[in-house]
This record gives sequence, structure tokens and C-alpha cells, in this order.
Amino acid sequence: MLRQEGQPGGGGYDIFNPTIERGCVLGKCIGVAASGSAEVSRTAVEILEAGGNAFDAALAALCTASIAEPLLVSLGGGGFLLALPDGQKPRVYDFFCQTPVRRRPASELDFYPIMANFGSAAQEFHIGRGSIAVPGIIAGLFEAHRELGRMPLRDIIAPAIELARGGVRVDEFHHYIIRILRPIMQATPEAFALYESPAQPGRLIRAGEMLCNPQAADALERLIAEGPELFYRGEWAARLADDCLERGGQVTREDLASYRVEKREPVVFRYRGTRCAINPPPSPGGCLIAFALGVMSDWDSTKDAWGSPGHALNLLRGMRAASVARHRYHLESGLERESMERLLGEDTVREWQQALRVNALFSRGTTHISVADRSGNIASLTASNGEGCAYVLPGTGIMLNNMLGEEDLNFGGFHRWKEGVRLASMMSPAVAELADGTRIALGTGGSNRIRSAITQVLVNLLDFGMSLEQAVTAPRLHLEGDMLSIESGFADDALAALLAEAPRHHLWPAKNLFFGGVHAVSIERGGVFEGAGDPRRGGAVAFARSR
Repeated sequence: MLRQEGQPGGGGYDIFNPTIERGCVLGKCIGVAASGSAEVSRTAVEILEAGGNAFDAALAALCTASIAEPLLVSLGGGGFLLALPDGQKPRVYDFFCQTPVRRRPASELDFYPIMANFGSAAQEFHIGRGSIAVPGIIAGLFEAHRELGRMPLRDIIAPAIELARGGVRVDEFHHYIIRILRPIMQATPEAFALYESPAQPGRLIRAGEMLCNPQAADALERLIAEGPELFYRGEWAARLADDCLERGGQVTREDLASYRVEKREPVVFRYRGTRCAINPPPSPGGCLIAFALGVMSDWDSTKDAWGSPGHALNLLRGMRAASVARHRYHLESGLERESMERLLGEDTVREWQQALRVNALFSRGTTHISVADRSGNIASLTASNGEGCAYVLPGTGIMLNNMLGEEDLNFGGFHRWKEGVRLASMMSPAVAELADGTRIALGTGGSNRIRSAITQVLVNLLDFGMSLEQAVTAPRLHLEGDMLSIESGFADDALAALLAEAPRHHLWPAKNLFFGGVHAVSIERGGVFEGAGDPRRGGAVAFARSR
């Protein structure tokens, strides 16, 4: 496996093409970051080179992502950080969105559908103030920094402030997202103003133009000075709650004041001798990944090559198990620890292995950041704003989430959520510790495709010994109900076996963001940093070098 060292010399960072496998030897490099944006990965390594740890870098990258990837993540959204400090147990910081404590009648809500045009298909999303759930990212930023951070918060947020004022150049991938979500940006004057072309006023920004958000820069400065109380109990809380009350929203001052970051123990399991930790209940995504891998574990991967019929059909078996279990155990609305223990118990897994031996049985706006540092700390952070609700908190440049308008998070139907609880999420930041001491952080956006994407990357790494880059870029499958989606790249015999098992199928001609965007990093014990950014979602890897 090629592991190419970083260039000798002074400090700085290297941004690598995500389709080229690269590595950097410890001593010349002090860390690695992978994300969906070169600016985001660059911020992470700047923090590492300034003396920060992996958690400082991940939080700084999150702030920058809210500027560089504003259609995927916002300070008005939610997320999860799975932290693995060197020499300690992994822990999860759950700062995902919460449902309000009371539901207003649907007739009073500012809640309406828009159609997003994907070219060959269209998809309906729901936006408006009535789609806003209680945001958690600001609380998570401050809480995780307080417990894990090394650098002052001002230094961590500074790159995002600079980028918001100076601007980020819109690349082709993010311009594609802008085109898809055009109806949201055109839904309100305030949303349009965030994405208006500087060269052609009255039109949305285009690829190659600079996207600036000076109001967001000012807002970040205020957060540094005043802390999270500004958003949850102070002036911003009052402004958001008053707007919701008067104009069809559901979030109240009580909702904001009562929001808390939840610290949880991750789900820990073993697959092929590797210790894996992943997002725990109440969010079901991590447990479904662990369950799928458990069902698949009786397959002897030493007898099949990657892409063989045996490999492809075993993937399909694991996906069927996770899909059916999601509905049988009513996981759409959340998962309790007791149900998790039953689902992942040996008897349950063995029962499903036997049953599934018999044949025939858009992607949401989310981003992921993985960081590793020279001390062995690993950070895996996934965050989302849904698609955004088109409401911008006045004076801040922050668009709020539309989680209460997300069909995937409201399986029983809109306006039927349980009051005052965390929304269940498929987001599944993960870490893995190999027997040789190598530590890996990985995660992805992609809604229901999250579980299939992470499952397949782990299989590629642990069953077939692929490098990170190979594991991330290999073709993928996804099963949704009885519809099997297949990326190009599988051999003819494997494809024939899959099509025989899945009469309803869709063949994708090329890699597509539909299948998620897994961004992963690793560090060997005393050895080599590696990273892989998924080309399906504009992935970028950056190595921090010693000064």
C-alpha cells in the first residue's frame, strides 16, 4: 500500500485529491482531517498546527463548515461528536435537535412543501418556521470545548469568522446543491440574500463566485463574547421565540432555555476482531449498523473476493436485516437501551442469520468531519441542518433547521412527534480500534443511506484489508424497502446475483452523492496518518505538518 510522506520543510498543509491514496509519517505530520470541503479540512489542520488537539480541530472545522457548506450544516442545526481521547473510553456528545414541549395546531403553522429538482427526479421537502426543531449545535460547540478542548474558543472560531468576512469560493459540488435547493433559497427574501450572486444581483450565486456572510461573522464574534446563553436564554432566544409565536413556529423560550447536551456511552461491538464504537440510542442508526454487521459476520470473507456474488449477497442480507428490524422493532421514532440490548443479543443475531440464509426475502443536508492528532485522539463529528427552513434569525446570517419537516425523522407523519424529546437520527459517527493499535474515525451524511455506507466501508476495511481510500471509493449498494440501488463497478456475476434477488432495482451509471459521503482518517500507533475524503460529496483530506 502506497503511503507517501508529506513534503519536508516548514509548517503548512497539503490538500489532496480524494481519489489518490496518501499518507504522512508521524514526526513530519502531526494530524490529519477529512471532510466534504477543502476549506473545512484546511481549518482543522490550521488548528492542529497551532497546538490544538483533534477535538479543537473538529469543532473549528464545524464552525467553518457552517460558512463553507451552509446548505449542509448551520449553527441552527444539530449533530453528534464521538470522541475517543487517547487512553480513555469513547464518549458521545449528543447535540441533535429536540422537539418543542408543546405542539401547535397544524392550522396555525408556517409549514409548507417545496419541490427540489434533482434533474431526473423531484423530491418534496417541508419548510417554514413550523418546521424548526430546537437547535443544538451552539450548545454542543461550547460543551464539547469545555470538556475536551485545549485552545481558547476564540482561536477555534477565528478561521470561520475570517472566512465569513472574506468569502469562500463556491465549487461545483456546492453549486449543484444550490441548484437542487433553489426553492428554499427563493422562499424568503432573507434566505435569498444569503445566496445572492455578488456579480449579478437578483440571481443566485454561481460556481466560482465568492460567498460571504458578514452577519455570520458578527454573530460568531458575539457568541465568543457572550457564550451560548445568547442563543438559549438571551437576545437571540427572545427573537427566535417571538418570531415563532407570531408567525407560525413552535419553538418557545422554554424550549431553548431547557435544551441540554446529552453525554452518552456509545454502542461498542466487535467485528472481525476490531473494536467499534458508534452512535447510541435514542438514535437508531448506529445500532442498525452493528446489527447488520452482526448478521453478516457468519460469512467467511476469506473465501470470497470483493465484488464476488458471495460478497454482494451478504451485503444485501445485512441490509435486509437492518431494514426489516428498523420496522419490526419500531425504531423510526427512537430506541431505548433495553431494545438495543435485545436487538444486538447473540440469540437475536443468530435467529436473523438463519432466517436470511434463505434467498428472497436525496440525500439529506448533512456533513461529516473526521480528525486524528499525534497524541492518538480521534474525533468523529456529524452535523446537519436538514435542508434549512428558509427562516434566517435576524441579524445573524444563521438559517434554522427544518427537522420537523423531515419525512425521515417524522415517520408517523408530520405534527405527530412526541413533545420535549430528542429526535431520532440515522447519523452515526463511528470510531474503530484495530488489534494493532490503529485508530479510525469515519462517518457520513446521507439520511437512510448512512447505515449502508458505513457498513460497507467497515466491511471493505476489516474483511478485505483495503486502504481508507479504496474502502471509501469502492462501489456501493443501498436497500430501501424492496428497492435496491446499485452503483456501477460490480462484476457481471455479482450484478446478476443481486438483480435475481432484487427484482425492483435501480442501476446508477456513476458514483453519486445519493450513496453518502464517507470521510475517514486513521493513525497507526506510533506510525502513519492516512485520510480519505469521499468524491461523491466533494471530499478533501488535509495533513498538518510539524513546524
